[in-house]
Amino acid sequence: MNRVRDPFNLHNLNRPGTTFAAINILRATATTAAVEIRDRAEKAAASAAQQAAELVEQAAERTRDAVGAVAEAAEAAAKEVERALDQAAFQSASSDLEHGVLFPSAAAEEPPEEEEEEKDTEQGDMAFSIPRHVPSFTDPARQAEDRLWAAATRQRVGPSSGGVLGGVQDKVGGFLNPDRRSLPMYKDKPYGYGPGGAGRPRPLLRKKRVLGFLTLVVLGLLWFTGIFDDHHERARAKLGDWRWLSSDTKARSKADWARRRERVVEAMELSWDAYERYAWGYDEFHPVSKTGRNMAPKGLGWIIIDSLDTLMIMNLTSRVTHAREWISKSLTWDQDQDVNTFETTIRMLGGLLSAYYLSTEYPHLAPITDDDVGAPGEDLYLEKARDLADRLMSAFDTPSGIPYASVNLGKFQGLPSHADNGASSTAEATTLQLEFKYLANLTGEKDFWDRSEKVMQVLDDNQAPDGLVPIYIQPSTGHFHTQNIRLGSRGDSYYEYLIKQYLQTKKAEPIYQDMWNDALHGIRKHLVTYTENSGFTIVGERPSGLEGHLSPKMDHLVCFLPGTIALAATEGLSEREARKKPGFWNKQREADMQLARELMQTCWGMYRYMATGLAAEITYFKIPSDPLPESSTHTSPPDSIFDTPSSSPDAPASWRKDFEVHQFDSHNLQRPETVESLFYMYRITGDVKYREWGWEMFKSFVNYTSVEDGGGFTSLSNANVIPPVTKDNMESFWMAETLKYFYLLFSPEDLLPLDKVVFNTEAHPLPVFEVGRLLKTGWERKPRTTAAGAA
Repeated sequence: MNRVRDPFNLHNLNRPGTTFAAINILRATATTAAVEIRDRAEKAAASAAQQAAELVEQAAERTRDAVGAVAEAAEAAAKEVERALDQAAFQSASSDLEHGVLFPSAAAEEPPEEEEEEKDTEQGDMAFSIPRHVPSFTDPARQAEDRLWAAATRQRVGPSSGGVLGGVQDKVGGFLNPDRRSLPMYKDKPYGYGPGGAGRPRPLLRKKRVLGFLTLVVLGLLWFTGIFDDHHERARAKLGDWRWLSSDTKARSKADWARRRERVVEAMELSWDAYERYAWGYDEFHPVSKTGRNMAPKGLGWIIIDSLDTLMIMNLTSRVTHAREWISKSLTWDQDQDVNTFETTIRMLGGLLSAYYLSTEYPHLAPITDDDVGAPGEDLYLEKARDLADRLMSAFDTPSGIPYASVNLGKFQGLPSHADNGASSTAEATTLQLEFKYLANLTGEKDFWDRSEKVMQVLDDNQAPDGLVPIYIQPSTGHFHTQNIRLGSRGDSYYEYLIKQYLQTKKAEPIYQDMWNDALHGIRKHLVTYTENSGFTIVGERPSGLEGHLSPKMDHLVCFLPGTIALAATEGLSEREARKKPGFWNKQREADMQLARELMQTCWGMYRYMATGLAAEITYFKIPSDPLPESSTHTSPPDSIFDTPSSSPDAPASWRKDFEVHQFDSHNLQRPETVESLFYMYRITGDVKYREWGWEMFKSFVNYTSVEDGGGFTSLSNANVIPPVTKDNMESFWMAETLKYFYLLFSPEDLLPLDKVVFNTEAHPLPVFEVGRLLKTGWERKPRTTAAGAA
């Protein structure tokens, strides 16, 4: 599926009409080469420390397998040096004795043979015993002691004598005995530091140091192999080495997943650095033309704030520092600018709140002293979030409490939509609650909670049949506008926030679980059906209401659903834990997990169907004229069905007959919903196939959306042709969501566990918290009337 690109289109040079294209490509290549030469010249002036670090890293890589032998050799060499130095010092001291340095008044002639041993003992006692009187610094005996001490330690404290042993003495010996180059604590007692003295490291102490050194070596080897699976480990090869794209091997160890995760980090670095280089501070980035544009006169931080917590999670400290500096010095909400209430809430407010949460609860992620407790900038993110929220609250100033679609930030004024007779999107009005509830919990401002929750009451009072809501609602009346029902655009995140509101407050608001259960029942009854040829499970639309026809259309946005269903079924636990929980697991949860698996397979098929391996914005499916209900007997196809090759364009594999993408729907906007669900499905089921599917998706993004000349990544106008047609736009959710979910998919399960955090619809993690007496559900559902609509 994933063919390595031919970025210069060289295989087409012999075709008509490609000469000028080739010349343009070569001209661009020449320009690139000139830029590269300039960059290389700048790199040549880099500090010697950086060059040394690279050499050390390369050397460490080449000698990983031999490091144990090196340690043993170092230990043996150190011991040999110790013996050699001891012998040299002893010989030096003996030479001083023989020449009468220590005892100038001794007789010149040798003593009788039978008295030699006795005299040596006496001289030794005189030289090395502790003086019984206070030593005089001018006493000849004291001067003799100093000379003996200096002779015995000259090799220890002096420079290396050169050669192999000298180098080992300086490097290895110095590491094993760090005190060897320092002076003794008491220089007036040199007897402790002569040959055989107490100051020399004892054999036991030396063994402990050697064992400590070897332990560090072993731990280093384990770290290199990924056994600790720390999520900050860096892959050894760079993303720019494209050879890994053609690798079809499956990951077999934690180290393999750690390296795949680091590919995602490098993609994030490429994306961020391209934005930083060509469009810093702008709200939009066009990576092909390498330009930027603002949505407001002074910018809204659309990309910077949206990407901030991804940088934190990936521990990219220097980039977080730059982003924080811009937020501190350049960001202002005091601008005469109309903004979308929903988008600004989930991206800007959610991004700031998530950054505050991570910086306080996970201080080891991209640590910055400016946000430490007690630092002047401790509450920077919270202060900016509070300022923005005060302005966004003006959208709730409506007769019904349903927020307006837009807000003027500078004027604190809510604005109705310019289309749809002023109606607000249902999903947008009901996808503000996680953010405002968390802000209320942080600040104690109950108004944030009450006004955002009021929306849920007004909407539920409409008593939508089977929990399925139309996609527009009027702020003036609080009633639904039109009958269109779908889980794609303008409908999707309403359902997502039902179960997440229940989980956010540690299940203290069961009213939202009830609403979720009603909605999922309605989805099964009215929207789920199966394709005609291979039996894929899909979620269709009812554009004319529940009594109208079922349209076999699925937005890519619908692919949030399998992950959300699984999250609701286990309530954030792994499937294995949920099954063991007393009184928790039942047939309904089992059926929900099966539906999640089948829908996940369909969303994966939407990627497999496309030429680039990247799903279209909208996919249609072939279903029977009389669609099968979800309750009908059904067997989903095996995953291996996607491996069936297509013999020719006119005779495709049978499963492909169930998929259809219209030309105007073939664009890919780097959307995150499918990888989001893969992340949930892997965390909950533990099935590694979801990781492998995610890896194939990631390779397709790198292979077909990367921009030459360090431009980062772009969305596509047509993802069903090779080479694809680029759109020259990088969506902020590429870094805020898509790359974040790829990173979490390949990370250990204890990084942001699902029973501790909830992710808002823009993938910003917010904490699960306990509600107090004031912050609680302030309404009750009305009794349900008989559901309208037919299956």
